[in-house]
Amino acid sequence: MHTAAHAFPPPDPRIAELARTCLEDLDGLIELWIEVVSPVRRAYADRVPDADFRDSARDALEMLLRTVAELPVPGHIAEVSERVGTRRARQGVPLDALLEAARLDFRVVWTALVRRAEERNMTHLVASAYYVWEAVERHVTGIMTAYQRTVLEMGRRAEDERQMWFARLMDCDGRNPTVVGDAALALGFRVGGEYVCAAASAQHGATLRRAATELRTAGVPVQQQTLGSAMVLTAQLGPRTTAHTVLDHLADTPCGVSSAAGRLADVPRAVRLAITTARSLPVDADGPRWLRDSWLDVLVHHTSELADDLVDDVLGGLDRPDVTDAEKDRLLRTVQVHLTGNGAIADTAAAVYCHRNTVQHRFNRFCELTGHDVRRPEDAALVALALRARARRAVSAGVSA
Repeated sequence: MHTAAHAFPPPDPRIAELARTCLEDLDGLIELWIEVVSPVRRAYADRVPDADFRDSARDALEMLLRTVAELPVPGHIAEVSERVGTRRARQGVPLDALLEAARLDFRVVWTALVRRAEERNMTHLVASAYYVWEAVERHVTGIMTAYQRTVLEMGRRAEDERQMWFARLMDCDGRNPTVVGDAALALGFRVGGEYVCAAASAQHGATLRRAATELRTAGVPVQQQTLGSAMVLTAQLGPRTTAHTVLDHLADTPCGVSSAAGRLADVPRAVRLAITTARSLPVDADGPRWLRDSWLDVLVHHTSELADDLVDDVLGGLDRPDVTDAEKDRLLRTVQVHLTGNGAIADTAAAVYCHRNTVQHRFNRFCELTGHDVRRPEDAALVALALRARARRAVSAGVSA
């Protein structure tokens, strides 16, 4: 079995001698490298000043030649890979173009070695080619590692800044035009844009974050933020992004969705309403729910301290001793069906399988016991709210409503 030492013997000492002679013409090698890399550099020439480009080339080529020549590498030269990767990431240079340019170092160094090698040294040079290539690859790997680390750090800082500005937007309630304008710049939003806001409990945060990532990947300006115990998503709408587009990405996320905000300054209010809607979701919710479809639950949740009093005051008459459980259930079911239907007596009668006169009799009996006639709009609204509160109390108590 071949060992690594047998497969890759030490570089021939004559290669080190050739590298030392190349160091004497470092300026010439820099000019050659700049010429060779010119087509690649066009992709980012406006982002890297010529002096910066040339200085980095000098340090990189000197580091490679010193490595091949087995000479000491000064600290500032040894750090060139990390320095170039970090700086180019901050300058916005595309990573693929950067690595392509760095790998051209091998062509330049190898060409310089070949030009200086006599015929008798050519065999030794070829046998040691791996050593030159490895030096270049270590340089390229160092650049890539520093670049990727810097991009991650920049992303974290940018996200921290976005989180801060969204929090400031919420704190000022959209009433400070300066904060709204600055927040728009930081978040990539338009001051006059239209927005949809969704909120979910922390336990559903993962699916909401996934939706935010999908929307961002699709080019939708979006901010995902934790506010208290809720996870919030705010997406800017546009010609290709409707509220239904956003909801499609939230399809399996139990969350509350507020009505669209007509401008960025309205987002704080929309976020608060979305959070309140999320907190009022039924326990079996399996997807988004609009605020407009949840107002009764929202009101009950928002006035939870009074919910029990509401139930007792509006529906307490049904607990009289002369009302059997069967009659109570029958009256409540008839009223519930009527209030959740279209309000037509005939349709209510069909839904509960009885004659319309029977439905009228039950309404009269319900009114006699509670003092509220569900055929009157004002009473119907109050009873509907009380029924929602009663259902929530039953769920909390773990019994059937």
